[in-house]
Formats: sequence, C-alpha cells, structure tokens
Amino acid sequence: MGSLAWLTPRRRSATARSVLAGEAAAEAARKTEVEQPAPEEPEFPVSGDVHAAAFFDLDNTVMQGASLFHLGRGLYKRDFFRKRELLRFAWQQTYFRLAGSENPEHMADVRSSALSIVRGHSVSELTEIGEDVYDEYMAGRIWPGTRALAQAHLDAGQKVWLVTAAPVETATIIARRLGLTGALGTVAESVDGVYTGRLVGEPLHGPAKAEAVRALAVAEDLDLDRCAAYSDSANDIPMLSLVGYPYAINPDSRLRTHARKNGWRLRDYRTGRKAAKVGIPAAAGVGAVAGGAAAAMALHRRRR
Repeated sequence: MGSLAWLTPRRRSATARSVLAGEAAAEAARKTEVEQPAPEEPEFPVSGDVHAAAFFDLDNTVMQGASLFHLGRGLYKRDFFRKRELLRFAWQQTYFRLAGSENPEHMADVRSSALSIVRGHSVSELTEIGEDVYDEYMAGRIWPGTRALAQAHLDAGQKVWLVTAAPVETATIIARRLGLTGALGTVAESVDGVYTGRLVGEPLHGPAKAEAVRALAVAEDLDLDRCAAYSDSANDIPMLSLVGYPYAINPDSRLRTHARKNGWRLRDYRTGRKAAKVGIPAAAGVGAVAGGAAAAMALHRRRR
C-alpha cells in the first residue's frame, strides 16, 4: 500500500476496498463467462458442388466381408468350378497365406491359375450369376452407416463411385443396386463376349486405385481437394491421401493409426471390438475356398 501512503487512513481503507471489489468482480465474471458454442463444421458435402464427388472402397467399407468370397459362394453353388481346378487354387492360396509374403513369381502363378478357371466363359453368363449372387449374399450385408454417407453425397447432387479390386462387373452391379453413379474395378479382357483369361494391367489395388481416381477426376473435371474418399484398409492410403476429405471406415489397425495421426475422420459401424478381416475364413470349408478362387472373376470386356 506504499502508493496509498499519502491518503488518510479512512481514504486508504475505502480505496483498498474498491480495488478488492473490482478484482472480485473481474474474477467472478471470468468464472461465470457464458461458454460460446464451438463453431460448426462447414457444410459437407456441399450441395450443388459439381466439382466434388465421393469414392468408396467396397469390401468392409460399403459391404461386410469380401465381395469375391460372396461371389465365390454363388459360383460354387452353381457347380462353376471343377474339383481339380478348385483344389489347385486352394493349395496356392494356402501356400500364400502360410508364407505371408507377396513373392512376385508366386503371385503371378496364382493369378494365372485363377484366370484360367474362367477362360472361355461368357461375360453375359457371369454377369447374370452376379445379379443373383447380389440378391442371395450381398444385399443384406450393406453397412447402413456407409450407405447413409453415400446417400448424403447423392442428395447433395454429387457423383458417387465404388473403387475396388473386385471385378468391375460385380462392382457395377452393386453400384447400380445402391443407386450410385458407377464403379471402378479390376479390368480384364474379353473377345467377342468371352473371357480370354488375361487381365488388362493389374488388379485395381493400392496405388492403382489412386491412379484410377486421379484419371476419373480429370475426365469428370473434379477438384480432388473438394472430394471425399472412404476405406477400411491401409492399402488405400494412397487413394485417401488424394482427396480433401478422407474417411477411415471400419478401419484396420494401420489405417486407424494413420488416420488419427493425420486428423482424418473415422467411422466404425462394427459391433463390439470385432475386427473386419478380408480373406478366406478357415471354418468355411470348400465353399470358402471357392470364394478365393473367385478372384478369377476380376474381368471386364476390352473390345477389339
């Protein structure tokens, strides 16, 4: 109170009380300050933005499980595979799963064997089977939460594409049944409506998905910074990294870690702590092996 020494005792007391009252009022105001609501996120998806679109992975993102496994069930049910071919492919798949590595020569052998299974079959035959398989095995496995996300983009007037390593015919059926714009899938050739057993390029997997999205964005005049992508797998980080709005849906552990590190949005529609696994369930028996063999269905017509 040195600065108040020249005041009379009474004046010093009154001034001190005023200072105390002011400090108390300021402290009370700070404690009772009305908390302002957090600013709302910008509208997303933006209605009417024709330069934006959404890209959805299929397996375990849009649909529970692997589409090729479900397709394989339908093909095996219809006696599509001969036992000898099925056993050969089953052995190759078992070797790959036990080895746990993607040896290029071995993977090429697996792919060649799988494609040989459908060589000579018609596109129309397998497309018709795909329609039935969707009704029998896939329709009831669509994740409602992911379906709602896709619908939000459609309602905003944006195009929505599936991007998957599954055969483009299968992916196109699923996209049409869900009311989506279309699908990017693994492409292989056919001549005069019959599969040749050769892929066009490689399966649409990992970095290939990102290249497909980039090419489509150019063709559709899209701004990728205004687009969204959705996937469950760390294999799709290249695709997710292309867009301004990446979403991790039912993510595997690697993608979950990456998404959290980079501030990406996460959605998990699985129940409990069950992890979604892509592959051939060991308990599913021979029918499940057919699901693996259905990788041979990664086929699309290339007209000559």
